[in-house]
This record gives sequence, structure tokens and C-alpha cells, in this order.
Amino acid sequence: MTKSEEERFRVFVAERMDRWRRTAYLLSRDWHTADDLVSVTVGKLYRHWRKVRAAGNPDAYAQRILTRAWLDETVRPWRRERVTAELPEVATQQPDGFLDRDGLNRLLGSLGPRQRAVVVLRYYLDYSVEETAEVLGISVGTVKSQSARGLETLRRQAVPMGGMS
Repeated sequence: MTKSEEERFRVFVAERMDRWRRTAYLLSRDWHTADDLVSVTVGKLYRHWRKVRAAGNPDAYAQRILTRAWLDETVRPWRRERVTAELPEVATQQPDGFLDRDGLNRLLGSLGPRQRAVVVLRYYLDYSVEETAEVLGISVGTVKSQSARGLETLRRQAVPMGGMS
């Protein structure tokens, strides 16, 4: 990689790092895992930088790498169990009727990995159905059904947790 290409890569990554980290956190619900996912993403982007730059939409290319890295991570056996010293707290509701971040985190945790990926891409990153399908490598119909099921699960879970009607 030439010096100018390396500089372009550094600028590309620096401008997007915070967004990738927040997205990775929403997917994984863990800051350490989010940082690992972003590191994997940056490494893969670096290795394939010429291909990324040649892509019509390098942001979508990067998002695909990040999302697929997380989906790969969810099938690892050591990620299935969470050992904690304390029992989780009950979700609390803010006075204005919105769940706090921990409550949102628990709600997202009630979704399976693929549903969570669809919901985060569609409603946090504001991707279209087609863009979401492209990033995840699934059909448009699957995105629509996973979105509907994921939102229904979130609605069902939100009512008991927050006492909302």
C-alpha cells in the first residue's frame, strides 16, 4: 500500500470509528466485544483496502464486514454463556416513558443474533430493507419477516419491563 493510500485508509477509519463501535455495541451488548469486532473489521478493511476503495459503497462494505464478524462471533461456544458475580437488575423506566440504556440493552438481548442484526441495521443505522439484505447476505423477504418478528418481540418484552401500555 502506498503512503497516500495508507493515509486515505486512516482517514476513512478515523471518520467512522465511533459509529462502528456504537453499532458493534448494539449488536453485541458488550463494549469489549464491540472493540474486538471493530478491530477485526479494521484489520480486514486494511487487508482488502484496494477492493474496498473500488467498491461502489465502501461504507456498506465495511458495515457488512462488521456485521458478519459479529454473526461469526455469536456461534463461538464461549460466547453462549455469561458468567456474572451478581444477578441482573430489573429494567427501570425513565420518567418520560422511555427505557434506560440498560433496559434497551436487555430488550435487544431478547432477540436472536440475526434478528438483532436486522433491527440494528434497519432502525438504528436506518438502512433500507434492500441494504440490510445486502449486508447480511439474505433475501429482502427475510429482512422483512425478521424485522416484523423482532419488533413484535421487542414490543412484547417492553410492556412487562417498563409497564407501558
